Amino acid sequence: MHQQLLTTCKRIVVKIGSSLVASSDGGLHLDRIGRLTKELGELQSQNRELVIVSSGAIVAGISHLALTTYPQDLPLRQAAAAVGQSHLLWAYETAFKRSGHRIAQILLTHQDLGGRRRFLNARHTLTKLIQLQVIPIINENDTLSIDEIRFGDNDALAGQIAHLVDADLLVILSDVNGLYEADPHINPSAKLISLVPTITKRIENLAGASRTQASRGGMVTKIQAAKQAGRFGVPTLLLNGETPNALAEALDGNPSGTFFASKQSSLTNRKQWIAFTLRPKGEIMLDEGAVAALVLRGKSLLASGILEVKGRFLNGDPVSCTTKEGIMFAKGITNYSSEALERIKGKQTTEIQELLGALEYEEVIHRDNLALTP
Repeated sequence: MHQQLLTTCKRIVVKIGSSLVASSDGGLHLDRIGRLTKELGELQSQNRELVIVSSGAIVAGISHLALTTYPQDLPLRQAAAAVGQSHLLWAYETAFKRSGHRIAQILLTHQDLGGRRRFLNARHTLTKLIQLQVIPIINENDTLSIDEIRFGDNDALAGQIAHLVDADLLVILSDVNGLYEADPHINPSAKLISLVPTITKRIENLAGASRTQASRGGMVTKIQAAKQAGRFGVPTLLLNGETPNALAEALDGNPSGTFFASKQSSLTNRKQWIAFTLRPKGEIMLDEGAVAALVLRGKSLLASGILEVKGRFLNGDPVSCTTKEGIMFAKGITNYSSEALERIKGKQTTEIQELLGALEYEEVIHRDNLALTP
C-alpha cells in the first residue's frame, strides 16, 4: 500500500543531510550537490512539487574559515553558519540553474512558526513559490538561532515544514540506508527495517546517537521527525542520499530505505499547530472533572477546574494542561496570565468577577484554542 502512496504523492518535503553536501575538511561536495539537484529537478519536471530543507551551512563555513575542529561555542557556530550559508546557496543556485530550475532561500527559527500570523505568512509565501514552480530551499537560521528559538536540528525543522506546506510525503536523505534492527556499524549482519507501521518505544530505542558532531542528532532525530510528521498525517521515507536515483526509484514504486507510515490526523491545521508546533510557556494542572470535560465532552477550560499553576506566562501564551498526576494531555492558548490564574484558580464565574473587577473571558482556554495531545 505504501508503494502506491509513493507513486501518487505530489507535494514532497526533501530534507538533505549535512554529510551529503559538505564536510569540514573538504568543504562543499559540489559533485554530489550537482547529482542531487539534477535528480530533484527531474522530479519537479514530472509535476512533483518540491520543498527542500538543507543542512550543511555550518559545516561549509568551518571549511571556509579553516577551523580545525567543530566549534563548541554558539557565537563561532553562528559565524560559521553566516559564512557557509551563502556558499551553500550559491552551490544550489548554480546546480539547479543548469537544469533550468529556479530556487528561493527561506531561513526560519521556531519563533517564525510559533506565532499564528507568522506561521500563516510563511505558509502563504511557500505556497506561492510552489505555484510559481520555484523550489524553496529552507534552513534553520543558525546565524540568529539560540536555544530558546531553535528547532534543534533540521530533521525537526523538516517535520514542521511538512505540516506547514501540507505535504504528502517527507523524505529524509542521509548517509545511512535506513533504520536497522541493530547498529550496522557494530553488527554488519543487522537487518534493514523496510516498513514501520507505527513508531513504538522499541523503534525509538533502536536509534543511536549521531556518529559525528556535524550531524546533530543521528537516527534519533530522524525517528522523531517521522513521528512528528506522522502526527500531521504525513508519512516519512528515510533513504540513503549517497545512492544515485534512490528517491526517483522510490517514487516509481520501488522504495529502498525505511518507510514510516502515518495515520490521517483528525485535527484541523490550527489545532495541529497548537498541539505540535507551539512550545508551552507554563503548565496548568486540572482536577478530574475538568480533564473529563476537555477530553470526553470537548468543553472549554474554566477556572473552577484548575488545581495548580506552574511557570510564568501572559495571556495569549501557549500552556500545557496536565492531570493531577502530572501527565500532559492537552495544549492551548490561555486567556489569562499566570498571575491572574493564581488568583482565580478553583473559583466559580461569579467569584472571578468579584476578584478581578471584570470578567473579560468566561473560559481560561476556549475549546477552539485547545488541542488534545498524544
